[in-house]
Amino acid sequence: MYIDLKENGYEAVIEKGCFEKADTLLNLKRKVLIVTDDGVPVKYSKTLANKCDNATVVTIPQGEKSKSFESLQMLCSIMLSKGFDRHDCVVAVGGGVCGDLAGFCASVYMRGIDFYNIPTTLLSQIDSSVGGKTAVNLDSVKNIVGTFYQPKKVLIDPYLLETLDKRQMSNGYAEAIKMGLTSDEKLFNMFYENRIDIIEVITRCLDVKRKIVEQDEKESNLRKVLNFGHTVGHGIEAISNGAFYHGECVGMGMRYVCSDDVRNKLDKALTNVNLPLKYDFDKEEIIKTIMHDKKASKGSIDMVFVNKAGSFEIKKMTKEEIRDILN
Repeated sequence: MYIDLKENGYEAVIEKGCFEKADTLLNLKRKVLIVTDDGVPVKYSKTLANKCDNATVVTIPQGEKSKSFESLQMLCSIMLSKGFDRHDCVVAVGGGVCGDLAGFCASVYMRGIDFYNIPTTLLSQIDSSVGGKTAVNLDSVKNIVGTFYQPKKVLIDPYLLETLDKRQMSNGYAEAIKMGLTSDEKLFNMFYENRIDIIEVITRCLDVKRKIVEQDEKESNLRKVLNFGHTVGHGIEAISNGAFYHGECVGMGMRYVCSDDVRNKLDKALTNVNLPLKYDFDKEEIIKTIMHDKKASKGSIDMVFVNKAGSFEIKKMTKEEIRDILN
């Protein structure tokens, strides 16, 4: 699948076994910084390192806390000490945290070097691996400092998902349900009717993402649809102290921004893939977090609503209106 962004365009290879062909699909005949985390099977980074001429593997702790300035500085310092220059590259082998951090590092080191993404979780394969969003967190606010920086290529190998547990797979399915609800009713019905084909899920999700990113690379308008469920979801994620995964929070967040009919169907879809429906949170804490979101502006924030599966609308909401929907 080709993401057509003119001079920033690139290919996302969706193929079982493509990871084993990384040395033919990617330019690894240079210095390569491989960024992975301690939740990813070590064999993945080792396999890739063996395919490189000169690889340095850095393993970060699993979780959102690794998306920090300290981690960014550490990666840049390692590259500097190893003599990386503008002709070298960074490869993420992991989930969204690895991709966001490694991509941000590649975007700022020497004002930008090549970046490849090899997502190893369903969540990152269907969503964050393409689109070029990179970031770190600051003062408990997610993704508040970052860049738009497209990878040179993305390798999406469903075989890499075989080591994931059921909860991590469900975590990824939440983002697939999100894309189906806003943009692909057939995709949503796969979850509502509980008939899931993983290759079709990945392909349909990336096709939705591709079409949106090609029209709105830097989230000036249409790309905001990808935030469906995320505004409230990020709030839940921020105050729940790690009790829930990102996708679980997004799943709960979607329930506040859809019609009653859609919510009933959404609840069935979420239940089919073992995702939680509710969390007893402090509404004022959620609102406080939402109003610090990077999408907030002049006391309001754009929220994506779904009144019918496969379609959406974007509404600008004030703090008081958000309080109403949370109630």
